[in-house]
Amino acid sequence: MQLLYTLKRYSFNTVNEAGEQARFTGLFFKNIFKNGFEWNEFVRQCYVIGYGSAGIVLITGFIIGFVLTLQSQPTMKEFGAESFVPSMVAISVIREIGPVITGLICAGKIASSIGAELGSMKVSEQIEAMEVSGTNPMQYLVVTRILACTLMVPLLTLFGDAMALLGGFAGNNISGDITATLYFNKSLQSIDFSDLIPAIIKTVFFGFAIGFVGCYKGYNSNKGTESVGIAANTAVVTASIWVIIIDAIAVQITSLVLYQ
Repeated sequence: MQLLYTLKRYSFNTVNEAGEQARFTGLFFKNIFKNGFEWNEFVRQCYVIGYGSAGIVLITGFIIGFVLTLQSQPTMKEFGAESFVPSMVAISVIREIGPVITGLICAGKIASSIGAELGSMKVSEQIEAMEVSGTNPMQYLVVTRILACTLMVPLLTLFGDAMALLGGFAGNNISGDITATLYFNKSLQSIDFSDLIPAIIKTVFFGFAIGFVGCYKGYNSNKGTESVGIAANTAVVTASIWVIIIDAIAVQITSLVLYQ
């Protein structure tokens, strides 16, 4: 009986949560097209999200390219294919590693930040105060942040991919000697639009999921200081899971459309 009650309660909570998220999604799309879009806040959020996350994304991208090159060189050398290392690193980073790692980094940094910020505003009743004063908190707080994430995560991914290629060049020159012109020619010649475009498209969905989860968890947090930490923590976990799920779906769609 206890197990049945637990399953019933879990199912009810899951359905209720799904319904609340669907309602929140509807409010988001409804407020996009309302008059009085907060352009100043949107630009500010783009700066906060993009500039605030650029450092860790660039450093991580450089290290990924550097380590991937060092790890793959011995194996490729055994087969006499060491010259293919730049192409292999470029394809791996552009198609999969760069977007996913950038998405997970942004999930950890951006989703937690948004969740904690909106959660603290909920606890201190600032959101209610905005509603009383006639300001639309959904349009000012939620729409601007989700759209800023949707725009900035693909841009951060491009910068991270570029730094990964630069890290690969540095890794190649530790045990070998290759000119920058030759390295980047080999790397870029191996990349097609069929590699770049799907990777960028899925990062748009990464950005939307990260912004949506952070805003939803913070905006709907409970009263009390403890709920701020819970909102930030659950935002990170949920956003990271969504990044992985979206990537798995995108890989399947890309494989069916482009590679068969």
